[in-house]
Amino acid sequence: MPGQSDIAFMTQALRLAENGRFTAHPNPVVGCVIVNDGAVVGEGWHRAAGEAHAEINALEAAGELARGATAYVTLEPCSHHGKTPPCADALIAAGVAEVVIGMRDPNPDVNGDGIAQLETAGIEVRTEVLKEKVEHQLAGFLSRVSRGRPFVTLKMACSLDGRIAMASGESQWITGPEARADVQRLRARSGAILSGIGTVLADDPSFTVRDPDIDTLGRQPLRAMLDSHLRMPLSAKMIALPGQTLTYCIDDGKRQALLDAGVDVVKVADQNGHVNARAVLEDLALREVNDVLVEAGPVLAGNLLSNGLVNELVIYQAPHIMGSETMGMFQTPAWTALAHRQLLEITDSRPVGPDTRITARFTG
Repeated sequence: MPGQSDIAFMTQALRLAENGRFTAHPNPVVGCVIVNDGAVVGEGWHRAAGEAHAEINALEAAGELARGATAYVTLEPCSHHGKTPPCADALIAAGVAEVVIGMRDPNPDVNGDGIAQLETAGIEVRTEVLKEKVEHQLAGFLSRVSRGRPFVTLKMACSLDGRIAMASGESQWITGPEARADVQRLRARSGAILSGIGTVLADDPSFTVRDPDIDTLGRQPLRAMLDSHLRMPLSAKMIALPGQTLTYCIDDGKRQALLDAGVDVVKVADQNGHVNARAVLEDLALREVNDVLVEAGPVLAGNLLSNGLVNELVIYQAPHIMGSETMGMFQTPAWTALAHRQLLEITDSRPVGPDTRITARFTG
């Protein structure tokens, strides 16, 4: 059972890890705290792929004070040579006496080997300290590694009565500027933004991170468009913007013009005459995408929801009523009984300007 000091130091490591939320992709965010004689002597977090891991940065900050100390790290230290040397070796060489780990790394390249190396070197190892909080923080990475598809967040903006557009399609703007600015942060933390060709044709969106105060080290999320019959116009705004646009199709007869324009055209499995969304997510996982943000209309949103492909909802709810002759959030099959409901747990609710942001995860 972790003591109060264990909880406090691991909480500090979790906070440090969040510093890499917009930049560490495709690596997991990780934080590390080095403690000697009850005092923090070194802190570190992983900033970007190819750069030093959290443990290395914390050990460098601690210097000789790492000898005999306790290292608190949110994820099991790596044990293999990737773009950087193994962190387990660095902890051993630094002479730490104990390593407290939030959770074991399910990555097949690690998966207990880091713990085994530390224990073989005579270092005391304790695991699963604030494990649930670490799992929540690393939901995307864990989903990709363990399930072979990214963690999917569906973002919607709606009125108090759950409507997203007028019957004419008019929807700009349901929510206020503060909510729209907050969406920039959702994009920045995502490996890809997923939408459908209907949204592209109707709104010509950019799907980029445009807030200059959000530092992504120049990285833009992939723009993954579901476009069964390649209706993507060559004039689409996103094609000329920084970052990569992918279009997923089942009929790639018109692909060459898009390829010439710099669009990556990917043919995937057919599902009732449309792109198979599960196949798209599996392809994105192969591209090392941990987190997908869905910004789409009710048809794609309902399809993903009905097929159990959404892990989290983020709903920006504006304090107004749009009436019954308007568009709802999801187009789903006919759910005729309460037993058909999809149950959610609200994990966060807070004001964003005049609107309310509700975050909920599926419990079923």
